[in-house]
Amino acid sequence: MTAITDQDHDQGHTEPAEDGAAESVPEEAEASGGGSDEAVEPEEGEHARVDDDTAGADSGTGWDDGLIARRVNEAAGEQPVPAVESQASVPQTATTLAYDGALRSRLDALRELVGLSRTRLDSRTLAEAGRVLDEAAARRRLSGQHTVVALAGATGSGKSQLFNALAGVTISETGVRRPTTAAPIACSWSDGAASLIDRLGIPPRLRRRPAQHADAEGQLRGLVLVDLPDHDSAALQHREQVDRVLALVDAVIWVVDPEKYADAMLHERYLRPMAGHAEVMFVVLNQTDRLPGEATDQVLDDLRRLLDEDGIALGEYGEPGATVLALSALTGDGVGELREALGQFVAERGAAARRISADIDAAAWWLRPVYATSRRTGLSEEARDEFAARLADAVGATAAGEAAERAWLRNANRACGTPWLRLWRWCQDRHEPPTGRLPLRAQADEEATARQRVEQAVRTVAERASGGLPTPWAQAVREAAVRGSQGLSEALDELAARAGLPPGRPPRPGWWPAAVLVQASMTLLQVVGGLWLVGQIVGVMAPNLGVPVLLMVAGIIGGPLVEWSCRMAARGPARRYGMEAERRLREAAAGCGRARVLDPVAAELLRYREVREQYGRVTGVGV
Repeated sequence: MTAITDQDHDQGHTEPAEDGAAESVPEEAEASGGGSDEAVEPEEGEHARVDDDTAGADSGTGWDDGLIARRVNEAAGEQPVPAVESQASVPQTATTLAYDGALRSRLDALRELVGLSRTRLDSRTLAEAGRVLDEAAARRRLSGQHTVVALAGATGSGKSQLFNALAGVTISETGVRRPTTAAPIACSWSDGAASLIDRLGIPPRLRRRPAQHADAEGQLRGLVLVDLPDHDSAALQHREQVDRVLALVDAVIWVVDPEKYADAMLHERYLRPMAGHAEVMFVVLNQTDRLPGEATDQVLDDLRRLLDEDGIALGEYGEPGATVLALSALTGDGVGELREALGQFVAERGAAARRISADIDAAAWWLRPVYATSRRTGLSEEARDEFAARLADAVGATAAGEAAERAWLRNANRACGTPWLRLWRWCQDRHEPPTGRLPLRAQADEEATARQRVEQAVRTVAERASGGLPTPWAQAVREAAVRGSQGLSEALDELAARAGLPPGRPPRPGWWPAAVLVQASMTLLQVVGGLWLVGQIVGVMAPNLGVPVLLMVAGIIGGPLVEWSCRMAARGPARRYGMEAERRLREAAAGCGRARVLDPVAAELLRYREVREQYGRVTGVGV
């Protein structure tokens, strides 16, 4: 049994039923409390008439089956149209929504993108992407056999009248008082959509069923139509309900009238931001009965022009896009065409997936400034080498190599020089500190200069690495470089000390002993020649100046000649020794800079490349 009563959600009291319209409440309803008079507090601006069985629906019934509100024409005083009885709904297990492989891949990429970005981007930036993921997961768990379509429009556009025309019975109140619709009303053409409507937050007392006509029910089977409050309502809570429900439905029918179709609020607040959702959008020009002659075509063309300026693709000539129609809900002209287009749209069962795909596109466009860049990013080898060279200059690698070369030459001169020169240098060294064997410790001003060079090198490499990156990732790269630069100067000093010249004398080549022996022979010749001459002078030996003089001249000339030859021969090994010392210091400085600065910077760049690849998967194109 089905109770038939006067019920309308826009009145806050129960009116007595007209003659022949009232029937008794079923015993089952009475047993469950459905027959008790329960007043429903109306919302602001809401004129709802909730009858006894509607209150019973609030107490746990999922649907208001059979409690269709009848049309009340108080002005004409006509007999109310009896509500059409609906058969008792049988609980059915709805098939959950299934996403295709491409959409699943985009959702997975978006989820990975959000996960990789949480430590680099603030929660407000990722809020929209998180909302899309949550809504996609929630929608996937619900029925895939139903399509939720919202009827949205401005005050006086006639959307409630169109809602009633599609349902075939008066469900949503119409009238001149504004706003008329105060809360969303849902009407389902088939069972199994209760969870979908629960997601919209529509209570059972505002859920209806259409007139039971076999043709209409079969044509729109699977449709859940939601009549929304006016999006330009003076009541803030009405506009908030519109925004909330629009974010959850699978598609939307925008109802405009000849007076407000170009309203800036409609285009700037809703149509333009939802341009990417054109494939799940209908734009209906209502009240064409008010337009004379060819005015309907002119207004319709102007509406298409405005939609094109909003960036909304129009589904013309077989192309995907919004469907634009003209009709009159009052006379019924064009309503059949809308019902046919809506039936075909619902039969495709693809609106929910297209809506999620459009939401992903919108979220990706919102995130584009923090992921996409038109410049080449990364740290080139040239920049790395320049950074290492700056650090080497800061620790004095070149000066250390030159000092090592001088130390090697000095050691060679001391080993291969004449004894008289070595004696003179020994006396000179007693009055001066030894230099050249190890690099001298830098003074305070030199240390400050070296520290400034290190900081400048870090800033330079950070700027080069972050060049072209979106702001959040550029900031992350610079922060990684700054963290690595802390204590870098001290670490370089320690490495320079460990990587400096080894203690003791520099290594000697194999020809040094021979050179030392020859130099000793030249000295011996000088000593022998000198003693010989002294012996001749004192009369110990027979006079013979030629031989001792020749020996002395050979020793005097041969000693410096051997020393000069050794100096020339030592230049090559000394240069190699100095270059080796410089190389070790440069490698130590480069290794320290790489571990403390370049590797953290490279890690940030690698993370950015990963998120950029994921962003490319989200958008469906390469970045």
